Amino acid sequence: MKHLYLICILFVIPSLVNAQPGRIEGHVMAGEASAAFASIGLVGSNLGATADENGRFELEQVPAGAHKVSVSAIGYRAQELSVTVMSGEAVTIKVRLQPQDARLREVVVSGTMRETYLLESPVPVEIYTPKYFQKNPTSAIFEALEIVNGVQPQINCSVCGTGDIHINGMEGAYTMVLIDGMPIVSALSTVYGLSGIPSSLIERVEVVKGPASTLYGSEAVAGLINIITKSPATAPRLSSDLFYTSHHELNADIGYSKRWNRASTMLSTNYFRFDDRRDGNEDNFTDIPLQHRFSIFNKWSLHRPENRVASLAARYYYEDRFGGEMQWQPIHRGGDQVYGESVYTSRYEVLGSYQLPVPENLLFSFSYNDHQQNAAYGETVYKGHQRVGFGQLVLDRDLGARQKLLLGAALRYTWYDDNTPATQETANDENRPDRTLLPGAFAQHEYKASDKLTLLSGLRYDYHSAHGGILSPRLSMRWAPNEDNVFRLSMGNGYRVVNLFTEDHAALTGAREVVVRNELKPEQSYNVNLNYQRYIPLGSGFLNLEGAAFYTYFTNKIIADFLTNNTQIIYDNLSGHAISKGIALNTELAFTFPLRLHAGATLMDVYQVQHTPEQGKERIPQLHAPRFSGTFTASYQFRQLGLTLDYTGSVKGPMHLPVQENDFRPEKSPWFSLQNLQATKTMGEGLELYGGVKNLLNFMPKHPLMRPFDPFDRQVQVDNPYSYSFDTEYNYAPMQGRRFFLGIRYTLPQ
Repeated sequence: MKHLYLICILFVIPSLVNAQPGRIEGHVMAGEASAAFASIGLVGSNLGATADENGRFELEQVPAGAHKVSVSAIGYRAQELSVTVMSGEAVTIKVRLQPQDARLREVVVSGTMRETYLLESPVPVEIYTPKYFQKNPTSAIFEALEIVNGVQPQINCSVCGTGDIHINGMEGAYTMVLIDGMPIVSALSTVYGLSGIPSSLIERVEVVKGPASTLYGSEAVAGLINIITKSPATAPRLSSDLFYTSHHELNADIGYSKRWNRASTMLSTNYFRFDDRRDGNEDNFTDIPLQHRFSIFNKWSLHRPENRVASLAARYYYEDRFGGEMQWQPIHRGGDQVYGESVYTSRYEVLGSYQLPVPENLLFSFSYNDHQQNAAYGETVYKGHQRVGFGQLVLDRDLGARQKLLLGAALRYTWYDDNTPATQETANDENRPDRTLLPGAFAQHEYKASDKLTLLSGLRYDYHSAHGGILSPRLSMRWAPNEDNVFRLSMGNGYRVVNLFTEDHAALTGAREVVVRNELKPEQSYNVNLNYQRYIPLGSGFLNLEGAAFYTYFTNKIIADFLTNNTQIIYDNLSGHAISKGIALNTELAFTFPLRLHAGATLMDVYQVQHTPEQGKERIPQLHAPRFSGTFTASYQFRQLGLTLDYTGSVKGPMHLPVQENDFRPEKSPWFSLQNLQATKTMGEGLELYGGVKNLLNFMPKHPLMRPFDPFDRQVQVDNPYSYSFDTEYNYAPMQGRRFFLGIRYTLPQ
């Protein structure tokens, strides 16, 4: 028995020794720096630890065998490592975490009309924050979009500086601009309303490229830009941004917010002044229009049970702008002695949302705007007045089993009056304001077949009081084989109903006669968009790639013919079709050291195919649609100095321009680039001083005006063999050269 006991001891003691737990120790790095306070855990157990300020950690009492260790830190991608622990021994590991692109976890609403993580959205949505636009400070969101790939702020008039926003080469009338999901900037305000949106009220800007009429109705043909305003509950208590340029431009943004127990409010104001008459090309016309504008925005939100939504906002905007001959004075307004384009704009808006106090997620949203414009284009006086009311009720229901349903009903009422033939009764020459009622209903179904595959389908029906019923279907699919690769396929159609005189500044300048050949029908488009997103971890950062291929086919497209007659603009539905197709690539490169790069490029082909009995099929290129466009931003921080350098710019390839018959001016613009450099110095808590130079290369377009010495066409027959006439539409870039700027920015958090 004694011998048997000794034998058991001899066998048991070694086995106890072999069963002793081991230890895992290591060092967590974030690029080249230590990842302080990273979280470490043993997968499948309760063992865990937190790294110290130097990124070092230890896991004690780890059972012998094969394990997986999970390591994570805020702002970095979690990693799992396989580790084999020997009994009674310590294993040392070194982990290098890769930065996580924080935008992938941001919430977006524009693609599906419901809050969705950007990475999980079946519809590709691009997000741009105020920080991004601050790399090149501007006085309005219109100019800021210059550094967004595939989005082109287009100046349409060399005298008064009117403009619109093109997406993928399509004219601005096909781009819907929303504020908090409401169609605020449209029709009459498309030309001037974009200038009055101050940056101090913007939380983020969401861009959807491709038709979105299934959810948003008319005008969302090329895409939409949704400006999400700040929440009064989370906005800074005080924010201010003031800058001044060497061209004597003054811009001031001021925001203030206040919170109470049951409510919160935000007040945002913008003031812009430019009154320096500049004539760099010595044609006796102002290079850029003088502007004096003021905008004020106030938003309220109520704090309700279960976080139900209740918000109300109002905005007022006033602008006085002028462009024309250098000697013009207000006494010349509307006269035929000195040419000038003078525009007074007065506009107010109200918008809000209220989530009904019922078990279902039922949201009622509404908006109303009143826009008045008093303009004189030479001796042509234009007075327009428009009122638009919009209401929408949306039911968002989770059906379970990975399915969601969105049901909505909308009603849009437009009242419009002006002093043009658009609102004139031809029989008795009496004025007759235009009234349009557009009710609609839509449904959207989202089915998450698996963690990798999501299907989105939708259908909308609108009934236009003049054109009848219009159907708008769409289908989208998201497939993600893993979190680093995401494919999205979208198909759908868009439509647009038209009022020429509210949208086309060229029709109002007085330089050409407007001819409408036939009754204009609604435009329709059909689109396919394929999007691919790839996340690539690097040794000291990450690379985020996003590529897209798009194809849009138009029927009933309304075209403006500038070429048939030098003195006319001829409008008609296209007797054929139009195409917009291309590819786009966006890249983001970030490092653990303080360098961040963004670059984008779009290669596109936009044209019309006109069918005529005489010439058969004729291909006509789209005006102001460059075959190539690109954008870039580069930011570097000198952390010890509290200094940031931002280098931004855009590149445009040749684009077709509206020329006259036998025009001496090139029918295509040259390659050009607008580049900007800025330095920002952090002076203290919330205080920044910034300055730099805009249009670093001092690029200015040539030949912006035809015959500026004869703006009223009194001497067309004198020494003018080709019968050229005064023209303002030949433009492809801002007529503003290099200028320096200096600004100060202050933010006081809640």
